[in-house]
Amino acid sequence: MKKRKHESLFVGTFQIIVHTLLFRRRRRIHRLLPVVSAVLSGALLFFFVFFSPPITSHHQPLINPISFNNATTEFQMNLQKEQVFRVPMGGGSLSGDVWNSKQSKFYHGCSNSSNHFPSAEVNTHPNRYLMIATSGGLNQQRTGIVDAVVAAHILNAVLVVPKLDQKSYWKDSSNFSEIFDVDWFISQVSKDVKVIRNLPTNRDKVITPYTTRVPRKCNAKCYQTRILPILKKKHAVQLTKFDYRLSNRLDTDMQKLRCRVNYHALKFTDPIIEMGRKLVERIRMKSKHFVALHLRFEPDMLAFSGCYYGGGDKERKELGKIRKRWKTLHARNPDKERRNGKCPLTPEEIGLMLRALGFGNDVHIYVASGEIYGGEETLAPLKALFPNIYSKETFASKEELAPFSSFSSRMAALDFIVCDESDVFVSNNNGNMARMLSGRRRYFNHKPTIRPNAKKLYKLLLNRNNATWEEFASQVRTSQIGFMGEPMEVKPGRGEFHENPSACICADSEMDTGSATSSARRDMVEVTDGQVSEEEQEWSDTEYSENELEIR
Repeated sequence: MKKRKHESLFVGTFQIIVHTLLFRRRRRIHRLLPVVSAVLSGALLFFFVFFSPPITSHHQPLINPISFNNATTEFQMNLQKEQVFRVPMGGGSLSGDVWNSKQSKFYHGCSNSSNHFPSAEVNTHPNRYLMIATSGGLNQQRTGIVDAVVAAHILNAVLVVPKLDQKSYWKDSSNFSEIFDVDWFISQVSKDVKVIRNLPTNRDKVITPYTTRVPRKCNAKCYQTRILPILKKKHAVQLTKFDYRLSNRLDTDMQKLRCRVNYHALKFTDPIIEMGRKLVERIRMKSKHFVALHLRFEPDMLAFSGCYYGGGDKERKELGKIRKRWKTLHARNPDKERRNGKCPLTPEEIGLMLRALGFGNDVHIYVASGEIYGGEETLAPLKALFPNIYSKETFASKEELAPFSSFSSRMAALDFIVCDESDVFVSNNNGNMARMLSGRRRYFNHKPTIRPNAKKLYKLLLNRNNATWEEFASQVRTSQIGFMGEPMEVKPGRGEFHENPSACICADSEMDTGSATSSARRDMVEVTDGQVSEEEQEWSDTEYSENELEIR
C-alpha cells in the first residue's frame, strides 16, 4: 500500500514536469531549464529516499511526505495560476445583441434647414467665386469639401467644384468627378449654395483667383473678417490646404448644412458604388452579419504616432526613416503615448478586445487596411482568434480591382462603402475615416461603432496574464462603456463635429414611453474618461494637414 502511494506521488511529480514542458509557452527555453532541473532533482531525490531500503534508525526521514504533498499542491496551484488567461476556443455566445445599438430606434438623422435659413437664390452675391484646394487622403478631403460649401454660404459666394489633392503623400491623380458624382453634388446643394464646375471667363480670359489660406478652426466671423474683403476686391479667392479650416462650433443651421452635404450630396461615382456593393454582397454570402475593422496598422501610421511595438532596432530604424517625411513632427515618448491611449492597438490586442466583448471566433471580419507593418506575421495572432478574415483582395479579382488599385482614394472609397454597410464597425484610431464613418453611422440609425478605449485597455492588456479570461473580459466590457456608438454616449458639441454630428441627431417624441432616455442621458454624463478633446485628437491623423505632413 505504501509502495503504491510512493509510486503515485512519483507519477504525479512526473506529470508536473511534463505539464511544465508542454504548457509554459510564454517562457523562453533558457528560463525554463532551471525550473525543470530543480523539479527533476527533487524527483530523483524523492525516488531515492522513498524507494531505497529502509534505514533502521530512530531519526526522522530526510523528507516529510506531508510537507512534500503541500509543496506539490502549492506548485500545481502556482502553475494553474499562470495558465488562467486562456481565450475560449469555441465560437462562444454573444452577450446581448451586439449587432444593434441600444435605444437607436429612438433617434434619427435630421438635417433640414429652418425656415429662417436663406436660400442660395437670396444669399448668393454676383461676381464672388470661392475655390478650395483640398489636402490629404480621401476622408480628409471630404471634410474640406463639406466645409467649403458652408464657407461659400458664409461668404455669399458661388462655389467652384473643389480641387482634390494630387501631390501629397498619397499621390492620387483623381479629380473630383472621378471619385464623386459631380452632377448629383451640384444638384443636391443647389438650394443652399450655387456650384459651378469652372471659373467663368471675363472677356475671353479666365479669372485668376487670389490665393490665400485661413487659420484652422476659423469661424464665421473669421471668414467675414479675413476673406470677405479680399473676395469683394478680387472677386475670386482660392483657399489652399483646405482641411479643418472651419470651426466645429457653428450655429445649428450651418451644422445642418454640413450634414446635408456630407450625408446626402457627396455620393461616390457609379463604378465605385457598384464595386463596393459587390464586395458587401460577397461577404454576406458567407455570413449574415460581419464586422468591418479599420485596422490602421500601416507603417506610415505607426511612424507618425511615434509608438513602439517591440521590434527592436529594426523597427526603430524603419519607422524612424518614415518619420523624416514630416518636417514638423516632434519626438514622442513611446511608453507615455501608449499609457495615454494614443497608440493604435496591435492586431492581437484588437482581437482580444473583440473576443472579450462577446464576438466568437466564428465571426467574419473584413479588414480595411493598406500594407500591414510586419505583414502576415503581425496578422497571425488576429487570424488565430478570428479565422474568417477577409479584405478587398479576398472577394475581388485583380481584373475587377484594376480600375481602382492604382488610385489610393478610390481604393479607400471601396473600404469606406464596406465599412459603412457592415453590421459593426471597429476603428483602431481616431483618424479621418474613423471619424467620418462614426458620424455617418450615428446619423443613419446609430449602427454599432466600436472605438477602443485605448487608455484603459492598455493596462488590462499589459496585465492580462494576472487575471482569468472571465475577469479580463468583464473589465474590457466595463472599459468600453461609452465607446460603442450608442446614442447620447458623447455630450452634444463635444469632440469633432464630423464624428459626433449632434446638431443633426433628433430624438423621437415617443422616446419618453420607456426608460431609454434616462439611461442614455446617464451614460452621456458619466462616460467622460477616455473621451479625447478636439485639440488632442489631431495627433493620430497621418491624413491631416500638409503643414504637418509635407514630404521633404
